[in-house]
Amino acid sequence: MRLKASKEAIDFSRIFREHGYDLYLVGGAVRDYLLGKESHDYDFTTSAEPAEVKAMFRRTIDTGIKHGTVTVLYKGQQFEVTTFRADGDYFDSRHPESVSFVKSLEEDLRRRDFTINAFAAELPEGRIIDLNGGREDLKRKLIRAIGDPERRFTEDALRMMRACRFSAQLGFRIEERTEEAMAGLAPTIANVSAERIKEELFRLIASDNPRLGLEAMRRTGLLRMILPELDACYGFEQGGIHDETLYEHLLRALEACVRFSYPMAVRLAALFHDIGKVSTRAEGSGRKWTFYQHESVSAEMADRIFRRLKCSNEERESAVHLIRNHMFSYTPDWSDAAVRRFIRRIGIDSLNPLFELRIADAAATGDGNVDISSVLALSERINAELDKANALAIKDLKVNGKDLMALGIPSGPMIGKILSELLEEVIEDPARNDRGYLEERALTLSRCPAR
Repeated sequence: MRLKASKEAIDFSRIFREHGYDLYLVGGAVRDYLLGKESHDYDFTTSAEPAEVKAMFRRTIDTGIKHGTVTVLYKGQQFEVTTFRADGDYFDSRHPESVSFVKSLEEDLRRRDFTINAFAAELPEGRIIDLNGGREDLKRKLIRAIGDPERRFTEDALRMMRACRFSAQLGFRIEERTEEAMAGLAPTIANVSAERIKEELFRLIASDNPRLGLEAMRRTGLLRMILPELDACYGFEQGGIHDETLYEHLLRALEACVRFSYPMAVRLAALFHDIGKVSTRAEGSGRKWTFYQHESVSAEMADRIFRRLKCSNEERESAVHLIRNHMFSYTPDWSDAAVRRFIRRIGIDSLNPLFELRIADAAATGDGNVDISSVLALSERINAELDKANALAIKDLKVNGKDLMALGIPSGPMIGKILSELLEEVIEDPARNDRGYLEERALTLSRCPAR
């Protein structure tokens, strides 16, 4: 079987051949080709050393020159090229103490993580090389470390998370010896930066089979090391309408997000939306337990998790906001003003994600039957209010901060407080969004004499 690479990759490889060097496409691109999946992530390995690669091309970037990696800008593409190498000893579960360049493809492939990632395709011909039994493992849907799994994970502890992520992405199981080594070395994941862990974890959560990856993390102890708050939910009984454990409920909610193609913020919120139940469970009347204010506690816990993982402010704030508000309870007797206050509190951009979280939560409860009638009813009420174009934010008021200062109200925190109070009044009665009324009311609130 021969791999059919892109024209740019073929042309790129011919330049190496013309200069007397070998070039191979390696890693995930070859694996995906064998699985019949499309891939645009091209990584190359070559017999040419970094200085020789740079001499062949006008535009290059030293992205990892210490480890033999050069990024070549070629015909609008960015091709990452690494010289055949062998790694020295690892002392921190992250970085080799030394790197030596070799002329053997076999030696280079032997240092890689898993058999299914150790394919090479010789270019330009496309002949696929498998020196580690990767094709057989693809057929068996198996993730197996190359050689001694303990050595592979001692070299780079992040490989344990990669195994879980590949399990989720590919729907593969982890080979027994490989998983045993992961369980024994799970504590060493603490040596890996939060940023690297977060990248693998988020790719796992974004996959089609996140349960497989999270369960692999739990079995091996990685979940306890990385997400102890989620690990604590395992076996935790909820009672009431929930015949599933808390951990199972959270995984089901995440799976519902996958099934309904919900975005990442909703997936993250679904996975953590109830983790506060563990610390808020109390005896209740009429049902076995209550979980008072668990949504607020869950939001605070999720906020700490996202900060620990070095997530961006946008990632953290969007998911935490959904978790904090997921227990809203709509009834048809809500006034129009109540609907407007709900829109203001949640924010227009967060309404659909919040409804998606609510649906995923319902799909993960009990028998999984989803009644979205209340969500649809609230959504119709919201759309009706939005169509009226009433003021829902301070920017929608007929006056602004400059207008208030022109009335003689001094600049400072008072301006913001007055505008917020005016908005509350306008949300209660949209007819009050009148410049004259707002100016008069602002003066009253500020206790400033009219001019």
